[in-house]
Amino acid sequence: MEIPIDALMFRVDSAKDFAAVAAKDNSNQGVPQWPDEVLHQAKQYVGSRPQLLGAFAPSGIDVLIVGTGFAGLTAALECTRKGHNVRILERNSPTDLAGDMYFMGLSATRFLKHWPEMQKQYEHISLHNAWIETFKHDGQQMLKPQKVADRLHAQGLDPGSAPGAFQMRPLVYKMLLEQVEKCGIQIEFGKRVVDYFESSTEGGVELEDGTRLTADIVVAADGIGSKSQRLVGGQVRAKSSGRAMWRAVFPVDVLEQNPKVRDFFKLQNDEDPIVRTFFAPGSYALTLTRKDVIVWIVNHDVTGSETESWSNTIEADEVLREMNNTPGAPWSSDFQDLVSCTPPQTIINFALWWRDPQPTCTSAEGRVVQIGDCAHSFLPSSGNGATQAIEDAVTLASCLQCGGADKVVEAVEVHKRLRFIRNACAQKLGFSNAELLQQTDWEKVKIDPRKSSPKLPKWIWQHDCEAYAHQHYRAVVESIELGVPLEEDVSFPPNYPEGYKYEAWNIDQVMADVRAGKEVNLGEGDWS
Repeated sequence: MEIPIDALMFRVDSAKDFAAVAAKDNSNQGVPQWPDEVLHQAKQYVGSRPQLLGAFAPSGIDVLIVGTGFAGLTAALECTRKGHNVRILERNSPTDLAGDMYFMGLSATRFLKHWPEMQKQYEHISLHNAWIETFKHDGQQMLKPQKVADRLHAQGLDPGSAPGAFQMRPLVYKMLLEQVEKCGIQIEFGKRVVDYFESSTEGGVELEDGTRLTADIVVAADGIGSKSQRLVGGQVRAKSSGRAMWRAVFPVDVLEQNPKVRDFFKLQNDEDPIVRTFFAPGSYALTLTRKDVIVWIVNHDVTGSETESWSNTIEADEVLREMNNTPGAPWSSDFQDLVSCTPPQTIINFALWWRDPQPTCTSAEGRVVQIGDCAHSFLPSSGNGATQAIEDAVTLASCLQCGGADKVVEAVEVHKRLRFIRNACAQKLGFSNAELLQQTDWEKVKIDPRKSSPKLPKWIWQHDCEAYAHQHYRAVVESIELGVPLEEDVSFPPNYPEGYKYEAWNIDQVMADVRAGKEVNLGEGDWS
């Protein structure tokens, strides 16, 4: 009697469980015996897995992922947990562990409950004990040091349910990469994809050397400018926001060269990490001091040397020259000295480009799907890019599991419907937050600290994208079969602002509001 390995895999989460189940089945009279080849295959499968919870049986779906950013690595992990066969291509070699601080939303980290080792590591590297202090750009203290959790409480949020945490990109990236390696997922470095293609039965990529690779589904997670745009509908129009960001991260020991700067930017109580925010006319900055590194970031008008690249570096003298052109009072000497202390070839000048919402993230045949920056780029100031990229990855893996090997195209279409309006709203909120930070009203901030902080609405951080996909998958399929347009699909409760009805918008409209001195028009619904 043939017994599928799926029947055994559904019942085990560890090699120990496997041994117990297999031994019991093979000793019980009247229970079909597990063939030796099935037992061998299952033992290899289970014994090679890292500790994780809620793993699914093999789905038979082959997934080819292009790119090893947060979206690509998370997709690899969650697709593996869902039982899909995963292969990853990365054009660079070795993997890039560069980067500085960012905000990781709670909705992006719920999937860690299935990965106990990673969850423990994430809690260890998170800045849960961080403090925050706020200044005018000239150094005048406006809000005294306060624990981030307490500042959130002052904004009406429960510190026990904080919307996320400040993180260091290299640490989180390393955590994901190590987990991928523990899972035995193959990453092929130095594989530059020059084209994507598809048929009704498979997707594929062509590499620089002419090699063509195929899979049931190809996941484009290779960022802005991905070659997958040709299949999806072309590169989304981009416009300069007129803004850029200087960003730098370096060992905190470097500040020993200037004791005055070292003392100003020291740890809170000589122990805890602290974020310091600075607000200038039409600009803002922040710093993060940890025991190991210091990060500083300044949002500024374009200077001509910025590009949309994380490897575009400039020197401190250019930053100082531009800072001295700030209207009104000059930047504080402490901040300027911090810039002066920055090691050469460390300061990145990153251009901020605005892009319209991308109409679709899938190819015509549904065999290529984009996630992360491929599908929706966020301003670094939005505090939402990494969060939505990880949500994309978890949602896609879940939809593929719900659909199964015979319904891959259906699963991709459901994924698109669950993600499009949510991402479009999150993008627009990012533009609104950028303007809020650049136009701080200090009279209001003295009364209400929320006026100096970006909006972190509950519809973003309370979302559980995995549960949401499983709960509403079938209802969305029924809408698709009935021919209901995406923007009119009300078969599932909104994972975007309650009361919002999607209306197409573009950057020109947003920029018109900004030029007119108006708040960005977010639209109807509860955006709080």
